[in-house]
Amino acid sequence: MPSDHTERLRALDRDVLWHPFTQQQGWQEEDAPIIERAHGVTVVDTDGNEYLDGTSALWCNVHGHAHPAIDAAVHAQLEKVAHTTMLGLSHPAAIELGARLVELAPGPLSRVFYSDNGSTSVEVALKMAYQWWAQRGEWWRSEYVCLRNSYHGDTLGSVSVGGIDLFHGQYRPLLFDSHQVEAGDLAAMEAMLSANADKVAAVIVEPLVQGAAGILVHPEGYLRAVRELCDRHGVFLICDEVATGFGRTGTMFACEQEGVAPDFLCLAKGLTGGYLPLAATLTTERVFEGFLGAFEELRTFFHGHTYTGNPLACAAAIATLDVFEDEGTLERLGPKIALLEQLLAERVATLSGVSEIRQRGFMVGIELVEHPLEARTGHQVTLAARRRGAIVRPLGDTVVLMPPLSISEAELTRLVEITAASIAEVTSGTNEAPPERGLATATS
Repeated sequence: MPSDHTERLRALDRDVLWHPFTQQQGWQEEDAPIIERAHGVTVVDTDGNEYLDGTSALWCNVHGHAHPAIDAAVHAQLEKVAHTTMLGLSHPAAIELGARLVELAPGPLSRVFYSDNGSTSVEVALKMAYQWWAQRGEWWRSEYVCLRNSYHGDTLGSVSVGGIDLFHGQYRPLLFDSHQVEAGDLAAMEAMLSANADKVAAVIVEPLVQGAAGILVHPEGYLRAVRELCDRHGVFLICDEVATGFGRTGTMFACEQEGVAPDFLCLAKGLTGGYLPLAATLTTERVFEGFLGAFEELRTFFHGHTYTGNPLACAAAIATLDVFEDEGTLERLGPKIALLEQLLAERVATLSGVSEIRQRGFMVGIELVEHPLEARTGHQVTLAARRRGAIVRPLGDTVVLMPPLSISEAELTRLVEITAASIAEVTSGTNEAPPERGLATATS
């Protein structure tokens, strides 16, 4: 039974909060966990129930919760300064982090512009690309090419290059037009650029995997071919690595796997290890130099945020990069990716309620067989997983697994077991008794 403390918080939540991507009428009827603390890959609610974090706190936690090195870095920064503007000023953490990102980034990416989240990192890239062309006198290059079912955030510019009608269709009257092509169809991309290149500022893609579309994996070589088409037609390439960056696909950045260096690289989510809001848009010296000029020429990039380059967030990001090196995170990830693939094949792919599994690294989409929309089958799997001690989240009827990279093999096995049992319960009527919650924190 929930405690009085939990019941009071739930009542207050229903009275005052409006949750993202949530139908609040349905929210009023459910008792979602209220997460109070966390450690490693486990989150704990106000009643002391433990859950494996199968979503990495919505795809952003990399090294686990309450990591001592990141905790210490944020604490040390708190003793210096919690926030200072970057309008007319700078600070050591932003400078050091920028240098680290440039060192890690592929190709000629040499300049870092900070913002607050994934949507704003894309917004920055879209505006920079357009303004660069306009300052060359080609102001008519105001169009963009994106992929069907793409998702690049929720601000109006990023929605304009989004291709998921469920999320974006309602706002169409507020948006600028973009050209959509089918992911993986190079002929369509070639035809689109051949017909419109002189009007296009940039092509924007999520490299290798389209996350919010349901973990749609691109054909091998597709990103490389798109880069070549952009070069041939003289347009910029924006790679949105908000979801795919920082190890999610097995390498630091997904575009590395095809030897691609974009003109703009958008980063957020895992940048701070899931600790604090921070985003970065990286670009080339060529783009940067296009904004240089005398004050009266008004070539400044007139864009910024109050919390741009926040020192606490930058300190967390530096510590996150340190942990990648100190713990050999990427080197240790390969065997876990292979184990995850094996577990999915053995425990999940065989279920009658599963139609397809899509995996790239530590990004997994388990598509369920088709059910009526009102059945909310994916959501029912989420509820069943909670009862067994794991947090997962669906995209429609695609169950997404994206645990922290630090998850142990035993925890990973348990997460897949819980997911399989939950899918079986919901799709075939099996009512397996939930395991003891203590198993949710098993370690290898």
